[in-house]
Amino acid sequence: MTNRELFTVSDLVAGYGGLEVLHGISLRVSEGEAVALVGANGAGKTTTLRAIMGVVSITSGEVRLGDRILSGRRSAQIARAGVAMVPEGREVFPSLTTEENLKIGAWPNKNAGLHMIFEETYNLFPRLRERRHQKAGTLSGGEQQMLAVARALVAGPQLLLIDEPSMGLAPMVVRDVYEVLRRINHSGTAILLVEQNVTLALETCSRGMVMERGLIALEGNSAELHRDKRVLEAYLGMAREEGV
Repeated sequence: MTNRELFTVSDLVAGYGGLEVLHGISLRVSEGEAVALVGANGAGKTTTLRAIMGVVSITSGEVRLGDRILSGRRSAQIARAGVAMVPEGREVFPSLTTEENLKIGAWPNKNAGLHMIFEETYNLFPRLRERRHQKAGTLSGGEQQMLAVARALVAGPQLLLIDEPSMGLAPMVVRDVYEVLRRINHSGTAILLVEQNVTLALETCSRGMVMERGLIALEGNSAELHRDKRVLEAYLGMAREEGV
């Protein structure tokens, strides 16, 4: 049985000032699905997430979550509608404690039982429970990444946008971060993941899209993309002379 479509982007054109970065992209994410958006630096991946969240101006096109049109809305309205983002570089509040960061993230969910939400979050991130009274700026890079994910999650999103979660982290820490992302997705939260580590992204997500120069160049299930000659040569380091 195919899950229902949750989120769609249709013919999206967006950019910074007079510079157009996205040239009419379209994508979709179904309920409970994890989708990877991969590609080289400058392809437009981060701009896509920022446009979805209302941080980058949209020139034309539509962003929709269920029956709600999100394009043209402010970031706070988009967050209340059910979309949360883990930004590149984590961007935790360093002078606040771990729990204070989580309380800020929970504001779209402020009418819910926060104690229970926090307990569920600490069960998912036991290291953060240990560091709940520690200032975020003193956490390790991996702990800060976990905090950034947890801060987005306590808002209770239907769709979680994640930008480059492996950046700057040791391989063992990356493994732990991605294990948590898989658990979040298996619990029912849909994920749109931006990642330069194409292999890791395709191993984690069931479907992927490859961006090039502000356009979706390739799309398919992860197994197909992992075997695609163009993906192998451009992103997985396979040389033509190897006969791939």
